[in-house]
Amino acid sequence: MNINRRNFLKTSALASAAAFLGGAPDLSAKTSAQTSPVAASDSGLIVPAGAGLKITGTFLDEISHDIPHQNWGPKEWERDFQHMKAMGIDTVIMIRSGYRKFITYPSKYLLGKGCYMPSRDLLDMFLTLADKYGMKFWFGLYDSGRYWDTGDLSWEIEDNRYVIDEVWENYGQHHPSFGGWYISGEISRATKGAIDAFRAMGKQCKDVSGGLPTFISPWIDGKKAVMASGSALTKDDAVSVEQHEKEWNEIFDGIHDVVDACAFQDGQIDYNELDAFFEVNKRLADRYGMQCWTNAESFDRDMPIRFLPIKFDKLRMKLEAAKRAGYDKAITFEFSHFMSPQSAYLQAGHLYDRYCEYFGIDPQPFQV
Repeated sequence: MNINRRNFLKTSALASAAAFLGGAPDLSAKTSAQTSPVAASDSGLIVPAGAGLKITGTFLDEISHDIPHQNWGPKEWERDFQHMKAMGIDTVIMIRSGYRKFITYPSKYLLGKGCYMPSRDLLDMFLTLADKYGMKFWFGLYDSGRYWDTGDLSWEIEDNRYVIDEVWENYGQHHPSFGGWYISGEISRATKGAIDAFRAMGKQCKDVSGGLPTFISPWIDGKKAVMASGSALTKDDAVSVEQHEKEWNEIFDGIHDVVDACAFQDGQIDYNELDAFFEVNKRLADRYGMQCWTNAESFDRDMPIRFLPIKFDKLRMKLEAAKRAGYDKAITFEFSHFMSPQSAYLQAGHLYDRYCEYFGIDPQPFQV
């Protein structure tokens, strides 16, 4: 029989109507012989439950670069903190305090440089929520955008010299949740000015705050490290494991005394490459006395639509590789868009449910 697209859609519609009216067959009545030959657990999983590294931190991406705003206010953000807490998140990281002219708080310095006044002080709101829900808040530095235009990270030192002091004086000393600093410049390889910039900004963060920890979250220049604005999903000139180790050994050697942790983004390499790169990352971090975190991306880089919540099995595989490598912590980019039950993406809430099933977590929102 020739089944064209129109016939297929018609058949699907009739099947859906039958299901709504109670006429669909009971698929759950299949015997074990009719389903997978692999025995399932009580949760229905046919893989070991909870074998991955739990996600205990998330970025807060309110100043977005390439994903849409959800236009939340305090009510929606507090609800999200409740979902985060229920999932086991104890760390929130504001990914950047500003990007180009949009900023998260009324910075006297940045407003004087031509940035736009925000309608709400998001920094104070995030810190207040972190205080309330017993989380550690990490402050993400300002991103002027000049690094993305020039490829030179040293541009970021000057603006952040003022931002770091301003934020510590006006916020850091007044909120018990203020627990560290995120140096927000994202690099993948030996980048012009990177070591000097990380050293300068990391040292200032530590000096002004009495030694609070700092971390970075670079990306691996793998086969999926392509421009978000392009149409390609992969590239041929991916970094080798050996070259990655060589370059990052040099970078860690230059920054380890002022940068406490490194959370490599995990989405730019293929799933069969995870163990090789993760083993190198952990070995380098151990060599220089740094914490080895993973930035477990909860969005999918394998689809032509950018960016949607990731398929659960992909996230699971990445978290399991991090556990095998002995990583210290898993954070994600980013809960609110790609895992939250109240995300604008319907799939995000389903990813949250699958994650909670896998780890045996009660998905009910945490109440203070």
